[in-house]
Amino acid sequence: MDIWSWISDLPNSADWPESNSQLTYQLTPSQHDEKSILLKAERTSGSNTETLVTFSILLHGFNFNSPCKTLWVSDTCPLSSTKPFLPLLMQLLQEIISRAPNTHDSICPRSQLQKLKPEPICWIVDSHSPESFSHFFNLIFLCRLFWLCVCDSHFEVGQLYFSTLLAQNFNLLSCRHVVRNFLISIGVDAELCFMRTLGYMLAKCCMLRDMGVGLQLLTPTLLSNGFSYAMESFGLWILKGYAPILSMTQTRSNALDKYRALEAKESVLRYALAHQQLETVIQLEYSVSFCESFIQVNARVDNLRVHVVKLGFNKNEDGEYVDETYFPSRIQIWIGPEVGSTYVGGLSLSRSTENPEKEVETQKIVRGSFGKLKVPLIKATAMTSAKRRSRNWKWEQDAEGNAVVFEAILHDDASGMEVATWKPMDGGNPKSGLRKRYSGGSRVFNKSGGLVLAGDEYGDWVSWRMSKEMEGSVLKWRLGGKVWLSYWPNDVKSNHFETRCVDWCDEVDLPLIPGK
Repeated sequence: MDIWSWISDLPNSADWPESNSQLTYQLTPSQHDEKSILLKAERTSGSNTETLVTFSILLHGFNFNSPCKTLWVSDTCPLSSTKPFLPLLMQLLQEIISRAPNTHDSICPRSQLQKLKPEPICWIVDSHSPESFSHFFNLIFLCRLFWLCVCDSHFEVGQLYFSTLLAQNFNLLSCRHVVRNFLISIGVDAELCFMRTLGYMLAKCCMLRDMGVGLQLLTPTLLSNGFSYAMESFGLWILKGYAPILSMTQTRSNALDKYRALEAKESVLRYALAHQQLETVIQLEYSVSFCESFIQVNARVDNLRVHVVKLGFNKNEDGEYVDETYFPSRIQIWIGPEVGSTYVGGLSLSRSTENPEKEVETQKIVRGSFGKLKVPLIKATAMTSAKRRSRNWKWEQDAEGNAVVFEAILHDDASGMEVATWKPMDGGNPKSGLRKRYSGGSRVFNKSGGLVLAGDEYGDWVSWRMSKEMEGSVLKWRLGGKVWLSYWPNDVKSNHFETRCVDWCDEVDLPLIPGK
């Protein structure tokens, strides 16, 4: 499918003689002529010097009491403009963002988002090759079609969309650099809306694939790891990652689940958990020092923000499972030069540290009496106290070659076991202190179930020394992250548990330029 090339090759004003002429692009493959989804371009009324075009999406052969049913109509696009189809692209993006799923407790509802500005979108069109932008436009078009075909139409239309459109054309990584630049240019609020739409689509695809009802063409490569991108900004290396839960690799689970039929309540729980998405921001602060005989690069963890958001449209749709969410149980970050680089002469690490400990005081009171009389002659009370130190998160630091590895590991407060690797021998609910984990003064996570780790909890610096000859260059360094999410029942009674993980890796700039 190459919709953008077809749109770009539409006749101009001089070659489009008839005011009512139209051109049609068949979106679904030719073997499905009896039922098909069409894109139509039609010239509308305009002046003699201006040709206006509108686009519409049609359903053909679905027996809706008419041969064709119009599903959507675009705004007019002036072909005489220098960017004739910018209004079409802006409309598609705006409608995608306005239909993004809620996160139920968002403080920035979609209605408060301002309209996208055309300048960054123009830059996206002009700064990328036609082939790269064509992949990006296909992705945008598929997202808009998702809401029209799956959410606003008969189930047969959604079935055709999944089997013949999405399965054969959905490949986010094919235009990864365009999506990265697009997300950076539109701002973080619109970025969240856009990525939650993609996450919702991907969650539905994974559900259909796991149920074995189609989408076999959506290979694990297309569905795994979600999406991530990295950038350098004002002395920070930043990695952002998004992954729907079902797209993450399963590492631990109840082995009995695959052999037994699920009860109704268990199925509802699984369905609610399937509509959740991991959203991660990894920030590392770095600095560069120019010494007489070498260059020193310092880095430390500035901020880790791990959130699991619920993708839905109704605050009450989760019912009794509203407090059932996955939670982060292990986080791994690595940063370092390119593989095979020879310009790093030394790497210095700090000690492995732990987050602040808490002390719990217990008391024992012993009462006794002496004497054989009914009224005791002597009463004694003894009191003892003990302090127990418990650690929820343990920080570790290591190196692999010239790359530094930071790691945060969650331990069960009751048993001391690592949560991400916990697996019972015979199933059953975990005997742990992580029930009711989103309430109470000593909870490990915030009320929404996320986690924020700041530099004051783990603020030790690491450093690399490299040759003075590298001064004036801009190096590419590797920045990666791996996040484990676990689910244990929180408020409900269930045997279900599992741990999933996702890993991302990208490149960031390291400018070795004095004064920068």
